[in-house]
Amino acid sequence: MVVCVLATGPAHYGELQRRIGGISHKMLTQTLRSMERDGLVVRTVHATRPARVEYALTPLGETIVGPLSGILAWAEAHFPEVEESRAGFDAGYREGFSS
Repeated sequence: MVVCVLATGPAHYGELQRRIGGISHKMLTQTLRSMERDGLVVRTVHATRPARVEYALTPLGETIVGPLSGILAWAEAHFPEVEESRAGFDAGYREGFSS
């Protein structure tokens, strides 16, 4: 999700958190640090008060946008089937415990 958001351009931390939705502060911070360590994301601190931190994809990070777009397209196309499968599984799983 971070890659998808940053594919549209640099973003501040708060914007990333809003656009991803449902991600905890800790998980987003860990993800950004890991991606920075891997060379996929660059973190820029702007000398303002308060300091503004901006994240952007590196040239290496940009190379993953295409492959992830294909996966995202697949997920969007097949999400109803996945939800249906989950519902069937969960119903059968609960029935196994109610016997």
